Amino acid sequence: MGSISAVAAAAVAFVGSHFLLSHPLRGRLVRAMGEVGFLGVYSLVAFLTLGWLIVAYLKAPLTAPLWPVGNGLWAIATVVMLIASILLMGSLIRNPALPTGGRPAAFPETARGTFAVTRHPMMWSFALWGLCHIAVFPVAKNIVLAAAIVLLALVGAAMQDRKKERLQPDLWPEWESKTSYLPFAAIIAGRAQLGGFGLHALLGGLVVWLVATWAHMPLAGWAAGIWRWL
Repeated sequence: MGSISAVAAAAVAFVGSHFLLSHPLRGRLVRAMGEVGFLGVYSLVAFLTLGWLIVAYLKAPLTAPLWPVGNGLWAIATVVMLIASILLMGSLIRNPALPTGGRPAAFPETARGTFAVTRHPMMWSFALWGLCHIAVFPVAKNIVLAAAIVLLALVGAAMQDRKKERLQPDLWPEWESKTSYLPFAAIIAGRAQLGGFGLHALLGGLVVWLVATWAHMPLAGWAAGIWRWL
């Protein structure tokens, strides 16, 4: 029988190893084993710690919910998850934060679509996923797991900004001046305009949202998203 403490330990290992390998240890490991070797170690550690977290989660007991979850909360989470899906799909194209294999990153002239919302749309999609899952499934083991994802996403995004400022001092600060870390902050400040979402973001996000929420039925045994009302 597992425990919540085991889930917490696995979550600390998962998040902590990501931060250590992505930032303070990355330079030394790349110099010692090369970029390919480092990526292999990084992927292996991520796979093992994520596997540990999943196993610990499945073995941990199901505790009582910390608050009641009604249709109102489910409706809010459903809408937020659609936004998160659009952010995720929009982050896959023309995202200067993604790895380029050593090639110079392409920076858009203006921040449009998901990048007008935030320069870290992928990270915020993960954070919103975590917050929504805490809201509608407030049991101890799920709060620990989802909080770990939120922490990894939001702290990781801030650390990525610091790293990019060092590695791309002529490009990243300019991109930061056109965008915002917090969603909609650049739009409110007048540095970006809402709009310009491509079909890959809107249609792709809709498909991901529909499929992912439907998948809760066969995988988790309960309906999520709009499927709760259909």
